[in-house]
Amino acid sequence: KSQATATCSKTKIVCQEPIHENDINRSASRVSARTGFNQLEMSNPKKRAAESAPQPKKSKKRKTKTKFQQEDEALDMELGLNTLFSRMDNQLLADHLAQKTSRFGGDLSSVELSDLTVSANSIQDTTAWQGKRTLDNLPSFLEEFTEDPESLMKTPKKRGSPHTLIVAGAGLRAADIVRATRKFSSKDSTVAKLFAKHIKVDEQVAFLKNTKTGIGVGTPARLMELMDNGALSVDNLRRLVVDASHVDQKKRGIMDMKDTVMPLARFLVRGEFKDRYADEKKPLALLFY
Repeated sequence: KSQATATCSKTKIVCQEPIHENDINRSASRVSARTGFNQLEMSNPKKRAAESAPQPKKSKKRKTKTKFQQEDEALDMELGLNTLFSRMDNQLLADHLAQKTSRFGGDLSSVELSDLTVSANSIQDTTAWQGKRTLDNLPSFLEEFTEDPESLMKTPKKRGSPHTLIVAGAGLRAADIVRATRKFSSKDSTVAKLFAKHIKVDEQVAFLKNTKTGIGVGTPARLMELMDNGALSVDNLRRLVVDASHVDQKKRGIMDMKDTVMPLARFLVRGEFKDRYADEKKPLALLFY
């Protein structure tokens, strides 16, 4: 323990008080506060070097795109196409249709939704076809997935019994498809207009009863109505083609609206079709264009 000392002389007396450890700490704190320098840091050069070294930059995480952003990027509005469908195999198409019916069929029970399911085995994979799915390329698509392309110009003997049905989301679009497939028309085979745009059901019934047709183009609701009243026969049907890739100016396709996707689902699972999707003797091809 320090003791006070005193030095005396003739002219001056100097007295030194005891120096305590607390006084040293308080002095160091005042110096540190004035200078921003910590005395303890002086005794740790490694810590000072680590703090002064440049810190590595944190890598920026890529933002994951939402499902809606991915779907929007897949739209080619110049051509009016949703390009996703050209990359979907049969399993993805089956899942996509199931998701849409579940979304828009909220008022249905789980059993009713299950009845609208189309299995992946029922759908033909068309991803190998590399063409743009435009109206101009539709004839080439049909020829690609037909064993005998020339048969597309032929017609069954039975009237009102086409070998191909093309399903569109709206009457205007169906009319465009009729024009695009006219190359398959002949004096003995007509591309039938089976949609509601400016055409009455009675007129279509009379047409089907009196005309041989190889290809029919229509909307799901009207096609089902014509089948129910017996005017449209599917006995000779070989392929069902869904016009899936087309989108309108509002970016909507046949599978994007309740008014179109629900009738489409009900049409595709009709007993006349569902029993034949996997039938080896009399198969029915289901294609999404």
